[in-house]
Amino acid sequence: MKTLKKRRRVQIIILAAVALALSTALIGYAMRDGINFFRSPSQVIAEPPAPSEVFRIGGLVEEGSIVRGQGETVRFVVTDGGESVPVAFTGVLPDLFSENQGMVGTGSYVNGVFEATEILAKHDETYMPKEVMDALKEQGVYKGDEQS
Repeated sequence: MKTLKKRRRVQIIILAAVALALSTALIGYAMRDGINFFRSPSQVIAEPPAPSEVFRIGGLVEEGSIVRGQGETVRFVVTDGGESVPVAFTGVLPDLFSENQGMVGTGSYVNGVFEATEILAKHDETYMPKEVMDALKEQGVYKGDEQS
């Protein structure tokens, strides 16, 4: 009787371990496209990501860099004070998007240009995304209030 109970416990533990490994693998597979790492322009220039990698970039839109092309394509340059990265975006920009304002874009870096699929702009005079604020502080450019 004891060996049967012992065998059942071992079988249940093995089955639970297999189920846990399978569920972890399925969660990882489901999230593979949902995880976008943040990079500052300095990080992108220092270590350019692969063209197939989707990530977020953030910083300030350089003054005088917004060029509206034909159609919905807009080109501009994003900077963190240390380096600058050209950005191309096809679509409608947020209303609050303007020069010298914080932005975060999602997309990929192809042939020296960040091709954005989504652009987010700050929503009021005091808010800036934490990642952008940290990158600007690191470069010594951010002069806002010290808020955490």
